[in-house]
Amino acid sequence: MAAGSFGVAHLDKAVALNVDGHSQSLHVFGSTVGDALAKKGIKVGEHDQVIPSVGSPLEDGDTITVRYGRKLTVTIDGVKQEYWTTATTVDAALRDLNIRAGSDAKLSASRSQALGREGLSLTVTTPKPFSVAVDKRKLSLTSNATTIGAALKEAGVTFDGDDRITPAANAPLTRGLAITLQRVSQQRLTTTQAIDHATTTKKDASLYEGTRKVLTEGKDGVRTFQVLRTLVDGKPAGDQILSRQITSAPVTAIVAVGTKAKPATSTSSSTSSSTSTGTRDAGNTSGAGINLANAAMWDRIAQCESSGNWSINTGNGYYGGLQFDIRTWLGAGGGDFASRADLASRAEQITVANRVYADRGLQPWGCAHAA
Repeated sequence: MAAGSFGVAHLDKAVALNVDGHSQSLHVFGSTVGDALAKKGIKVGEHDQVIPSVGSPLEDGDTITVRYGRKLTVTIDGVKQEYWTTATTVDAALRDLNIRAGSDAKLSASRSQALGREGLSLTVTTPKPFSVAVDKRKLSLTSNATTIGAALKEAGVTFDGDDRITPAANAPLTRGLAITLQRVSQQRLTTTQAIDHATTTKKDASLYEGTRKVLTEGKDGVRTFQVLRTLVDGKPAGDQILSRQITSAPVTAIVAVGTKAKPATSTSSSTSSSTSTGTRDAGNTSGAGINLANAAMWDRIAQCESSGNWSINTGNGYYGGLQFDIRTWLGAGGGDFASRADLASRAEQITVANRVYADRGLQPWGCAHAA
């Protein structure tokens, strides 16, 4: 019996077991660390730490330390990595893994938080310097924010959904990033556009061939647009037409074109006419002075040719109250007064008309009958 008692005492070992910092005493009938763990139902995996190792011989009075492995997923400034650690707090894990997270870093969990066997996902953001070009200024800032939009808000830089942020507001904030913020606004405008009028002609047997008479004055129309203009930093960057309508319709010009054959002239009839009526009195047609001879006659002709409008220009190639074409006007010295008849005064147009009259009579005018 004495020998049996000695054998049992030899096999019974008193050891200390420390699991994740919690200590307890136990008696083990076994020869290895693994036997002691098996008695407590402790199973260890590849990431767990056991000191001494599971296969080590067990002696009376030994201390066995077990540290369970914890999976720690750390995302630092948007970069994600996975680690295994036996530390039991966040702060201890960061130290053990040599993860730099200074006092100015922002953590998603408290540094003193316990790290359970289920592991933990931790986000760490470090201060990052960046610059913002906005409102004609360049700001140098620092932020722990993870995105550009969050960093701008943290810095008190306001923006709305229309403003343009480059890179985008949801892009990650990185160290040394240069950001541009453009203010975008819109305004409604009303603009107009001219509509050119058309010109039609109609034959008129009461007018001599080669003569024209304006029956209806042409008038350009107006088209009105409602426009939405986009401004970027106060400068126009594009227009969107919201609506358009014709607010004033164009008026078509109607011009009568003579078809009446001109009467034939002969030397004898001209001589006879000169004999019977005498020499045409066109007043003084020399020099560039004003000559208002036959003014009443020219007023009557102008009333027929242009309704008495001495500055008319309908775009039909004839100008002024007496409807001079450019060739006749300049040929009779109209250039003394203006480049076109409609740009000259009534007196100047009559002066030039008297020069033509002295040379050719009333033959150039379709409304000669009004004389």
